[in-house]
Amino acid sequence: MEEKRTCKVCVTGGAGYIGSSLVKSLLDKGYTVHATLRTLEDESKVGLLKSFIGADKRLKLFEADIYRAEEYDKAIEGCEFVFHVATPLLHSDGFQYKNRTEATVAAVKKIGITCFKSGTVKRLIYTASVVAASPLKEEGSGFKDLMDETCWTPLNFSNPYTEQYLRDYVESKMLAEEEMLKFGKQGLEVVTLCCALVGGHTFLPYIPASTAVILSVLTHEETSYNALKFLEELMGKIPIVHIEDVCEAHLFSMEVASINGRFLCASSFVSTADISTYYQQNFPEFNVNQQCLNDPKREIKWGSKKLVENGFMYKYGTKEILDDSVSCARKNDIL
Repeated sequence: MEEKRTCKVCVTGGAGYIGSSLVKSLLDKGYTVHATLRTLEDESKVGLLKSFIGADKRLKLFEADIYRAEEYDKAIEGCEFVFHVATPLLHSDGFQYKNRTEATVAAVKKIGITCFKSGTVKRLIYTASVVAASPLKEEGSGFKDLMDETCWTPLNFSNPYTEQYLRDYVESKMLAEEEMLKFGKQGLEVVTLCCALVGGHTFLPYIPASTAVILSVLTHEETSYNALKFLEELMGKIPIVHIEDVCEAHLFSMEVASINGRFLCASSFVSTADISTYYQQNFPEFNVNQQCLNDPKREIKWGSKKLVENGFMYKYGTKEILDDSVSCARKNDIL
């Protein structure tokens, strides 16, 4: 284990919510980190990453844009493990791709090929999303009894809260994950971590979008609330996970002797009503959206056990995720 901590690892999207927390965790454990950002001219993002303990000696920043995937080559060079965290949220005009789905899939292909041909990369770990693992039945007649790694979101899903950017996000994450898993059948160890809605603290100077979605039952912010309801209608319930468990799951996926395949990453599977009721009971100073207290009473069970069966242990449950999300909002003057 200790010898691995002398190696180089790459984190794409190093300035995002998961990316920045992962970079810090890796530095804290002694790894040398290559982190990519869309631009090195953003002083706030560069400054954040350089502020982490160990960054002065063991962090190297690279400029790379997912719409120009060839730019990741230099960051990956010499690394033994690659964490592909970056994903485009909006389409950037002026590049060769028609939309962000095309760009996301193209980047996965390019990064996978680079890792495969590198001669140094032992394992590629992709930050996937549970939106690609909906337990919706293909024929559109409700949900399966269990949500686990065998579930794949049907592309013809119907959802009353669907905005085009949400549908695009689902499509891009699902097709990219499918492409990533192909490399796992070609001799490269590949792990896709389908992460739930992430809450908790942040090192960023603003509320991350995923945490804002959790908090939307308190903030009444329309876009985030619609995203929350969209997720519930897509998944049946809402898988949630703490940012620290997300980082630990990524580290676990690197440090375990051998691992390959698809893993769902969530410690809780709750309804919007569960989240709202908890906040109403434990944070009465806030005005909970009363619409959120209506529970559809779906009996879908969380059936994913693969990550735990491989030896991973979650440290945070629903209470900690929701409490730490409120603390994050207060720190950023949102609540």
